[in-house]
Amino acid sequence: MEQLELLREDLAQCDEILLNTLLMRNRIVEQIMAYKEANNIPILQPQREARIEKWLSDSIAGKKHQKEIKEVYDTILRCSKQIQARKIFDYNIVLIGFMGAGKTTISSFLSTLFAMEIVEMDEIIAKREGMSISDIFETYGEEYFRDAETNLLIEMQSKKNVVISCGGGVPLRERNVAEMKKNGKVVLLTAKPETILERVKDDHSRPLIENNKNVEFIGELMEKRREKYTAAADIVIVTDGKSTLEICNELVDQLLKD
Repeated sequence: MEQLELLREDLAQCDEILLNTLLMRNRIVEQIMAYKEANNIPILQPQREARIEKWLSDSIAGKKHQKEIKEVYDTILRCSKQIQARKIFDYNIVLIGFMGAGKTTISSFLSTLFAMEIVEMDEIIAKREGMSISDIFETYGEEYFRDAETNLLIEMQSKKNVVISCGGGVPLRERNVAEMKKNGKVVLLTAKPETILERVKDDHSRPLIENNKNVEFIGELMEKRREKYTAAADIVIVTDGKSTLEICNELVDQLLKD
């Protein structure tokens, strides 16, 4: 029994060391963020994360409990990302734009970089209703669906650091725009009709353009929505010819300046 108590004391000392180390690490993360901001250094540096992952993999190779160690370290890195996100964004990021503008891709990338929760509005509404969006329209009508969008935007006001990816019609309702701005910055992702067509040409889940996949039709639809999209946006990001990282860097930079 005496040996067991000694081992438990050793374990308690390890826990104390871990706690103090984590507190120090989190302080350093905050200091790094402040330094980047003060010296105009890009916030997003995914290549550093890749280097850390390689270092960890090399360091635990051949050692016991590799799986458990990696799980702990993954959690530490995820928490570091959340600390960064809370410092940069004390609000939600609301992505709007025409289909194919990049909302899903950018929301996913932001989530990876900052460990932010993603809210895909169409997916959540469809799941809650137990039917597809087209079936909701057919069964209950468009007004019912638009009300569901508004209610979800109101629900999201109780959260922070959430990336909300809106369906293409969300900003067309003035009430929705008012609700999304109460605890969010609205980012309009846009692209040329030619770019949109290239991105959606093999996607058959978009009934609005399924039988009209051409630049002229897409351009006309975009023009009809352009005024309301622009009016709703706090910042506008053109996505043509840019990588996902370039788009996210521009998005973060503009939000920090806004």
